Amino acid sequence: MIIVDTKLEARQKNNNPIRVGFIGAGVMAKAILNLIERNIPGMQVVAIYNRTPGKAQQIYALAGIEHPKFVSSLKELDTAIASGTRAFTDDYKLLCESQGIDVLLDITGTVEFAAQLLLEAFKHGKNIITFNAEIDSTLGPILSVYAKKAGVIYSGSDGDQPGVTMNLYRFVKGLGLTPMLCGNVKGMQDVYRNPTTQENFARQWGMGPEKATSFADGTKMNMEQACVANATGMKVAKRGMLGYEFKGHIDDMTGMYDFEQIKALGGIIEFAIGAQPGPGVFVYGTTDDALNKHHLKYYKLGDGPLYSFYTPYHLCIFEVPTSIARVVDFGDHVLQPLGGPVVEVIARAKTDLKAGTLLDGPGFYTAYGECENQDIVRKENLLPIGLADKVKLNKDLPKDQSITFDDIEYDAENLVFKLYREQVEYFKK
Repeated sequence: MIIVDTKLEARQKNNNPIRVGFIGAGVMAKAILNLIERNIPGMQVVAIYNRTPGKAQQIYALAGIEHPKFVSSLKELDTAIASGTRAFTDDYKLLCESQGIDVLLDITGTVEFAAQLLLEAFKHGKNIITFNAEIDSTLGPILSVYAKKAGVIYSGSDGDQPGVTMNLYRFVKGLGLTPMLCGNVKGMQDVYRNPTTQENFARQWGMGPEKATSFADGTKMNMEQACVANATGMKVAKRGMLGYEFKGHIDDMTGMYDFEQIKALGGIIEFAIGAQPGPGVFVYGTTDDALNKHHLKYYKLGDGPLYSFYTPYHLCIFEVPTSIARVVDFGDHVLQPLGGPVVEVIARAKTDLKAGTLLDGPGFYTAYGECENQDIVRKENLLPIGLADKVKLNKDLPKDQSITFDDIEYDAENLVFKLYREQVEYFKK
């Protein structure tokens, strides 16, 4: 937030707020809107898209914004923004086209719709920040290619665990160390959870049961860690990661990892179950410099070769405004793939599945997601969990079987399958 806060205060003083458009009006959007409107200077949410526009109107009201205007044309939207009237619509393309919006925030958690949204935003030169590990872990590399060609920023967000991890990764690099492990702290993981088992938890926290399931079965965490892998070049030590269970502090886990294996892989992504501080993130760095080692020991970081750094929280909605300012005012990506995919999240059968079963995507009943190195994904023709939605199995599969493209019937002309195929071909170069 340092530097960003000064810039936002200057914007507020000059009555020149960053103009933000929301794609989605769910729980996250409601919280972020309330935060920006009530607590963040130099920034305004000027337009919201939602399939059911009444929800956009409702979250405006909860943030204290009265009389927003429903718009159905670009002219109406631009007129509303110019006059200081907040707008909402059921046509997402209007937000992509409007010159009155500086940046879009994707809060949908979708794959196919988000792909349509992103391509439309890029076409119209719109920067976009996403809270969407689902699409970024599946198609992030090729979408980044499209964004660069369009001269716009496509970035993950602060507050989401991948963004928090990348901030810590950059901090460790800034100390002159080499990051070797990027980790995520989880309270539990049970790959067989489903929307029925998570229904009560979801209701308690006002989220959809599929979202709660994707957290509990580890799919979301695997997607988030794949985003980190693709942004750093790190790999996995094994399918699904090592995932050690440890009840102590992550500072005391450095000796549990095979340093030579990590070094040979060029660094790894990981997670720890039950470790402290949770639910945070951690980065282990290393150095060959003798004087740096001496001072790291003096500063109580131990003897190495791995030195532990951590952020003990990820504050989701509270950190989004920082991302918005970083992108708009500083052209700084929070999270973006380095190039082609390094790690992908493959689909595995959550239960015994029969031929003819329609796969239902992340967070549901048929499959869970696990990280795997890209070379193995290609060699075994494995199906990403982000594509395992509304496609039919052509054979019986046992529980825990990794699902391949050969196991499914799908429309090769579907947008996400076309983009995935383009991603595979593009990064063969």
